Amino acid sequence: MSQALTRDACAALDAADPLRGLRQLFTIPEGVNYLDGNSLGVMPAAAPERAAQVVRHEWGEGLIRSWNSAGWITLPQRVGDKIGRLVGARPGELVVADSTSVNLFKALSAAISIAQADRPGRRLILSERSNFPTDLYIAQSLARQHGMELELATAAEISARLDERVAVLMLTQVNYRTGAVHDMAAVTAHAHRVGALALWDLAHSAGAIPVDLNGANADFAVGCGYKYLNGGPGAPAFVWANPRHASRFWQPLSGWMGHASPFTFDTDYRPAEGVSRYLCGTPSVIGLSVLECGVDTLLAAEPLGGMAALRQKSLALTDLFLAQVEARCAGLGLRSVTPADRRVRGSQVSLACASASGYAVMQALIERGVIGDFRAGDGTEAEPDLLRFGFTPLYTRFVDVHDAVTALHDILTTQQWREARFNQKAAVT
Repeated sequence: MSQALTRDACAALDAADPLRGLRQLFTIPEGVNYLDGNSLGVMPAAAPERAAQVVRHEWGEGLIRSWNSAGWITLPQRVGDKIGRLVGARPGELVVADSTSVNLFKALSAAISIAQADRPGRRLILSERSNFPTDLYIAQSLARQHGMELELATAAEISARLDERVAVLMLTQVNYRTGAVHDMAAVTAHAHRVGALALWDLAHSAGAIPVDLNGANADFAVGCGYKYLNGGPGAPAFVWANPRHASRFWQPLSGWMGHASPFTFDTDYRPAEGVSRYLCGTPSVIGLSVLECGVDTLLAAEPLGGMAALRQKSLALTDLFLAQVEARCAGLGLRSVTPADRRVRGSQVSLACASASGYAVMQALIERGVIGDFRAGDGTEAEPDLLRFGFTPLYTRFVDVHDAVTALHDILTTQQWREARFNQKAAVT
């Protein structure tokens, strides 16, 4: 059994942490131990003033002139290039627009069109059974439209199911329930060997782990702006297309902002070159401006080692959490479903809770100021109810880990969870 570190030892780790100053870039409420950045990132300290500047000055005074004078018109590309630095995309390859679901619809539609043109007869979209449901819903919709079939497999079965029948492999790089990480480069290479395209959802990896889309030779990717990118609730999402694919096909939502010359107001659609054709309607200026503040918090880590340094701290935080739970909560019915192998672990830990109501335990934690989230399963060993904890190295401290496990231990040993108020937490993933 692991030996638990004292709180003083955890405080010493914080004092020695070269990234500790980044916490000052955020507004964290007093008394809150926030371990839910994998659902919604903490507000950047710069966000309120930036939003006020857009509303009061750029909109309030500049009015329509701000599309040019304040650079609103190029926000999707400008913020996209910043996100690109975090995920291995080159300038001009990634744009910010719409929601993750809408961008997935665009990218998967394009991937299906390319697959059907290059390898007619393939009628299979392959994905992981525990992929986030909205991804599967979008794939089901497109499969129906294109006369295809969506086939689901476990993570362990993906390799065997990836064969010459598959047109598109659609995976989320970090599983939202377990935090398990797919090897993007290896899986993409396998897909390409059998003639399939690989589309990746980066919702739980962009800003959490190093990603190299070009290095992995991926085909398409989408991602979320409000989790590890700290862009605020409902922040715009992003879409990336490998340059070899970007201009091959129209994406299906051919709106005016994706036109080659939107302000000529042609009646006929001509798609813009490259990934800009994946834009659709007028960009959300306030949302994009606040998202840029969130992305800038990650870019502030570049002089300190960037995503590699954030990854090392993330692993240290999750290592500590797993060790503390093992040492201090043994015999209390907790079981980690997150990989112990740090090479395939994202920036979260998920615990199955057999001896208590997982929902009630999380409510009791929230009442004590420790905010994680609960994910219901189907009640089986393969898919249990989960307590899910996200570790965002920009602002999560080692003492936060210690204090969270202390609260978890107390709630389970005293059965405080039985008294927890059942206030439904309507968190999005």
